[in-house]
Formats: sequence, C-alpha cells, structure tokens
Amino acid sequence: MTALLDDDLARASAEAGVELTEYFLTDQAKWVWRYRVNQLASDPGSAGWLTRAVVAEPEGVVVGYAGFHGPPDEAGMVEIGYSVAPGHRRQGYARTMLTELLRRAAAESGVRTARVTISPENTASLATISGFGFVEVGEQWDEVDGLELIFEVPV
Repeated sequence: MTALLDDDLARASAEAGVELTEYFLTDQAKWVWRYRVNQLASDPGSAGWLTRAVVAEPEGVVVGYAGFHGPPDEAGMVEIGYSVAPGHRRQGYARTMLTELLRRAAAESGVRTARVTISPENTASLATISGFGFVEVGEQWDEVDGLELIFEVPV
C-alpha cells in the first residue's frame, strides 16, 4: 500500500505478486490505501481482514480490490468493501467478491453479521447485493461518500 501511495506501481506489483493496474493509483484507491496504512499502524492485528487485490482465475488478471473495513467489532459485525475496475464491471466480479467475503465472514466463529453501506444513487451496488439477504437497517452520513444506506445480513 505504501508503494501505491508513492505511485510506484512496479514495486507494488512486485510486492503483491500480481500485476496491478493504474486503477490502484486513482484518488479513490489512494484514499483506501492511506486509510488502511493508518489502520495497520494502530492495529497490526487487523492485517488479515483488510483490502486485497482481487485476481480473476484462471487468467490471473487483477479486476479490483476487496476486503473488510477491519476485524469483527464487539458485536461480531464486519463491514464489507469492494471495488471493480471499470474495464471489468458488469461481468459478475462484484457478486463473486461479495460471495467470497461473505464466505470468509461465515468461516470465522466471532462473526455474526456482515454489513455494506451504499449510496442510494449507486444502482449497480444496490443490484449487486440483491439476492444475498441484506436488509436495510438505517442510513448514515459519510464525510467522503455522503449519504449511505446501511444493509446487514446474518452470516
């Protein structure tokens, strides 16, 4: 993540073991990397829960990034985040990312609930979570993303 923040795509790719794309250097992505680097500095134990590159198999192409916002909280809730690079959208990758993240959450004994937060205007993400059993439980104001709807599902 620090290599990405330094705009060193070659070093970041070498460290990740996959060829990362310019999508990992966008302003939105850099906000994620900055936030996660700070999170790791304050809680190194959260490393296994955080954002990672998503690689489509068997091609080995990086299609985006996904992960949790951190380890489960005291109530057993994890929040899911994912982002698909524009050239790979509308091909089922977001649903696959969501499926795998829910599977990972369910495999952890301390996790009871998975959450996603989505802008009401983000029809693609709202469509992505349909069929997974998510229920709208509220809304929040995010200083970066504005109004977000909060959805949760038991794992």
